[in-house]
Amino acid sequence: MSFSHLGLSDKVLAAVAATGYTTPTPIQEQAIPHVLARRDVLGIAQTGTGKTAAFVLPMLTMLEKGRARARMPRTLIVEPTRELAAQVKEQFDKYGAGQKLNVALLIGGVSFGDQDTKLTRGVDVLIATPGRLLDHTERGGLLLTGVELLVIDEADRMLDMGFIPDIERICKMIPFTRQTLFFTATMPPEIARITETFLHNPARIEVSRPATTAEGVAQFQIAVGREPHEKRDTLRRLLRDAKDLQNAIIFCNRKREVALLYKSLQKHGFAVGALHGDMDQSARTAALDQFRKGEIPLLVASDVAARGLDIPITSHVFNFDVPHHADDYVHRIGRTGRAGRPGTAISIVTPLDQKSMVAIEKLIGQTIPRADSGVAIQAVEGAAAAPSSAEPRQPRRGGREGPRQASRESPRDGVQEARKPRRERESRRSGGGRHSGPQPQAPAAAFAPPVAPPASRTPSIGRAEASPAPRDPASEPADHSHLPAFLLRPVRARV
Repeated sequence: MSFSHLGLSDKVLAAVAATGYTTPTPIQEQAIPHVLARRDVLGIAQTGTGKTAAFVLPMLTMLEKGRARARMPRTLIVEPTRELAAQVKEQFDKYGAGQKLNVALLIGGVSFGDQDTKLTRGVDVLIATPGRLLDHTERGGLLLTGVELLVIDEADRMLDMGFIPDIERICKMIPFTRQTLFFTATMPPEIARITETFLHNPARIEVSRPATTAEGVAQFQIAVGREPHEKRDTLRRLLRDAKDLQNAIIFCNRKREVALLYKSLQKHGFAVGALHGDMDQSARTAALDQFRKGEIPLLVASDVAARGLDIPITSHVFNFDVPHHADDYVHRIGRTGRAGRPGTAISIVTPLDQKSMVAIEKLIGQTIPRADSGVAIQAVEGAAAAPSSAEPRQPRRGGREGPRQASRESPRDGVQEARKPRRERESRRSGGGRHSGPQPQAPAAAFAPPVAPPASRTPSIGRAEASPAPRDPASEPADHSHLPAFLLRPVRARV
């Protein structure tokens, strides 16, 4: 099916043809007719499937008739971050170039005066983040009673950022007769409650099951030790040895870690930028523009860059920190492998990240292949030429899963290895002299996965590890990999 069969206006079809697109994506093919029919829409699709154009194109067709009034926008699009809001505005500028529409952007970090001036002239499309939108309504400079179409984009990200109460307030300010379009990648219970409250008989469009990863992204995890410098050393080695790396986003969990890693990579001669929520808007925009233009091949970012940013040629994603929430992993690696392109996602995993990795594998329904930290990145990229062939894991009776049990030996062995240096120091203090036994292995090797037998060893790491035969959980010792080593020392009773 082509765009000409979806009911779009001639002006919009001409704009789409000028960009070179001929065939709509599944979410666009299914959503656009319902939007043009004035129905509420609940769209569930993973990142990178063309959700933005699924509501931008029909909105441009519907807005060809009518005129905006001062301080009363005709349509409203709510986005969780400034970058996403600016990106949606770019889509309107691109596809609506032949139409005389007023598009305004209400985001933080920009002067209130300039925004008030645009609102006074009348706005056809208002794109805003929740906080700045409510600021303008409380000041009396914005009325939402004329909104005919409301779009809530990246709703699950709104939930993560604590914007759901703001979304509820905004929905109550808009007329009950509005049309509502609701787009999300996952459907947690809180999001389901919102949809039941504010959507009326919506057309549910689900082009992929929730929390799935793109098929073109090859995923790997590399085990390292507990020390922070080991993660940085491993990351630098992977970046230097990569042959097909065009550009990469490196994700950290905290803003402070973003700043530290950014300075470390700069010190070692890498061309790198940084992006996190505490930066002012001009610095954030400049970093993104430099990354998009290829002026800087590396971008160290927090999860502010994990949702919806469209940078098509991103070849690699590195999880310097494994995300605490499994859903964030899906969105992070969705920055690569977009529009059918191949991509590579590599997670640097410490012993404390084992539980998070188990939760991620359970969510995406597949085992992420493991690689030794000493493996050259060329082998990783050779396996990344084809998508991972790991099959979804089948839950066993009682809800336990095989691969989770298969990963238990590695963390437990790693804890035992981590305790060796402490025992040696205690031996020297007690008069045992210099330790003459074999030296302990490095932490990175200590936490590496078990080595396969020689008969089944293979130089490629693109294949998922085979699960061992099921074992009785009651006969296994408890998994203490999440505990620090000093809590695992044997207790000596005083006589």
